[in-house]
Amino acid sequence: MQLPPIATTTVGSFPRPNWLADQERSEVTFRLEGELLREAQDDATIAILHEQERVGLDLLTDGEQRRPHFINHVLASMEGFDLVNRRPKAIRRRTDVERLVPRVIGPVSRRAPAVVEDLRFARAHTSRPVKMAVPGPMTVVDSTCDEFYGDEAALAMDVAAALNEELLALQAAGCDVAQIDEPAMTRYHEKAAAYGVRALDRCLEGVTIPTLVHLCYGYPGTGTRQHEYEYPELLGLLMQSRISGFSLEFARSNFDPALLSGCGERLVVFGCVDPGNTPPEPLERVVARVRSALAYVEPSRLLLAPDCGLMTISRELALAKARLLVETAAELRRSV
Repeated sequence: MQLPPIATTTVGSFPRPNWLADQERSEVTFRLEGELLREAQDDATIAILHEQERVGLDLLTDGEQRRPHFINHVLASMEGFDLVNRRPKAIRRRTDVERLVPRVIGPVSRRAPAVVEDLRFARAHTSRPVKMAVPGPMTVVDSTCDEFYGDEAALAMDVAAALNEELLALQAAGCDVAQIDEPAMTRYHEKAAAYGVRALDRCLEGVTIPTLVHLCYGYPGTGTRQHEYEYPELLGLLMQSRISGFSLEFARSNFDPALLSGCGERLVVFGCVDPGNTPPEPLERVVARVRSALAYVEPSRLLLAPDCGLMTISRELALAKARLLVETAAELRRSV
């Protein structure tokens, strides 16, 4: 895989077309079933791939058009989870609201591929590099109700082993970049130290393609922000892992890009565009934001992205924000 300096990508998700699904926050309800749904998901995936190409993104995703939820879609391919009879649970250290989450009812293992066919389909419809994402072990632990293990670390390690099989299959199928979504890591640094980093490394055994861990603070518009749990301590822990790079949120957090000096020679996906339902920021503001990151990260190691997925906004706005990334990169490439 060869990417240009200051490459552009997205975190992964794009809005579903209205004819495909009803969308509410981070979960969707598809309008069709069976073969009609599969055909509609194929069409939506092709459409979002071609839209990314037209905008000019360098590293594409399938837009996660087949996923009703970024975690549960993958858990449905594993043994040990009950996705039907869910239980209420507060997640991500948000004590003000509970979500209905899957239950862990037995030993966790990979039963079948989760997103390997999604990757193959995407690769068949674009010549550009493709990135695929899976939820990380800590986020799976946080987003489920354990009624079997009674030990978060043990559950995380079994989830990691199952995810490792999926990542190895994605690698064999030609995936260019693998991403592990770990929003829970930003809230539980103590758990990252206790078992999260070890579980992340277990995911990566035998994986040789570039890998990213996405460390965000959640989709926009879902409650109070949690940026009090800052990156430096977490990055220090993750530098002990074999992860290739970090996907970090800077547009909404206003964190100082100086913390990127702690990323060594690893890749940095720099969240520089707000993924929320707000107008695209002025180009000069985003250019200045990225220029400040270039003081700490070489252009060859820097990728530009929104802070988080774009699925919660309109298709028109999502593409406008993707276009802003491409325009920012073009402006900066002229001066570096």
